[in-house]
Amino acid sequence: MANPILGTTLMAVPVTALYAALNSLVILGLGVNVSRLRGKYNVFLGDGGHKELAGAIRAHGNSVEHVPLLLLLLLAAELCGGSSIVLHIFGGAIILSRLFHAVGIMRGVQAIQIPGAVLTYLLEVALPLYLLILRPWG
Repeated sequence: MANPILGTTLMAVPVTALYAALNSLVILGLGVNVSRLRGKYNVFLGDGGHKELAGAIRAHGNSVEHVPLLLLLLLAAELCGGSSIVLHIFGGAIILSRLFHAVGIMRGVQAIQIPGAVLTYLLEVALPLYLLILRPWG
């Protein structure tokens, strides 16, 4: 799609845009939850020794730590011509892994948290390998 103002051609990345939007909403929800609990416990720095707040802070922080890298890899794969179906599988797995991990941390349920963490790490291996298969260098 052409941009008449800049005189450039823009490339649409609909798969990455979808999962970036969904992950942003998840991270926003996790952040709002931290703010809600800070107000509830009247703690505005650290966790004040409240386990519920500590879990919420880590759930939010962990997503902020992992999601940008995963979305960058997804974007690179899409720009390199990755299959739409494969990209949607990766994107859906990103959402699932982050939701499982966050819910597991906040509820203290390792049976949910650990699969979310493992899936996240698998994605952080699988997406770069997929990029290498796509051979973006030539």
